[in-house]
Amino acid sequence: MNWLEIIKIKFFGFAPKLIWSIILFVVGLWLIKLLVKFIDNFLRRGKVDQSLYSFVISFSKVSLKIILFITVAATLGVKESSLIAVLGAAGLAVGLALQGSLSNFAGGVLILAFRPFNVGDYIESQGFSGTVKEIQILYTILLTPDNRKIVIPNGELSNHSVVNYSSLNERRLDFVFSVGYKNDILKVKQILENIVRNHNLVLKDPHWTIGVAELGSSSVNFAVKIWCKSEDYWILFYDLQEKVKLELDKENIHIPYPQMDVHVHN
Repeated sequence: MNWLEIIKIKFFGFAPKLIWSIILFVVGLWLIKLLVKFIDNFLRRGKVDQSLYSFVISFSKVSLKIILFITVAATLGVKESSLIAVLGAAGLAVGLALQGSLSNFAGGVLILAFRPFNVGDYIESQGFSGTVKEIQILYTILLTPDNRKIVIPNGELSNHSVVNYSSLNERRLDFVFSVGYKNDILKVKQILENIVRNHNLVLKDPHWTIGVAELGSSSVNFAVKIWCKSEDYWILFYDLQEKVKLELDKENIHIPYPQMDVHVHN
């Protein structure tokens, strides 16, 4: 028996396992797709929290594909003991190589357990800020107001400070408005009071604070501290400044700005 005949015997003996493994792999991917879709529908019907939803879907996909890989390997004739040993060694090697990824996975679990933020919250961390769109196994995805996607490792979020602007229903806005020394500061304060009192987005409780904060080098600086609903923050931020400018102009009260006199000597 020459080497060619040996190869033929080996091939035809192994071919059925190979074909069956390919079929199993293809069918397995199809079943995984169906199972993930079923889990997706189940979570949606159960109105599961969006943060948990993203994590469960990502985890299900990875877990099912690992199970499929083990099943296909066993079908090809790889002994379970050998497979477990190989997977153990591979797991150790991968674990050492992917310590950051394991940290990110643990971070994702901690985020879901302690809920420092949820999907839909506006947060700031590591110099980035945006609305949380997804909390996946390893990463959290933020969407910035100018429509940029930011991907932050969960390990970073769980190990560093996170500012959550959406966790509380109310936020405070702090403004500083400057007027010249020649203006009547009592009149200015009354104008600011009227604007704040009549604005429908300013909360009456907690009450606002308006007063002279500083006597600057060229202006009297008024501090205006008001409260609003968190979702109204940016609307009020822009609108109030516009109203103040228009009212001050109407009363001929001008906002001073730094000036420099230049003297030219021949």
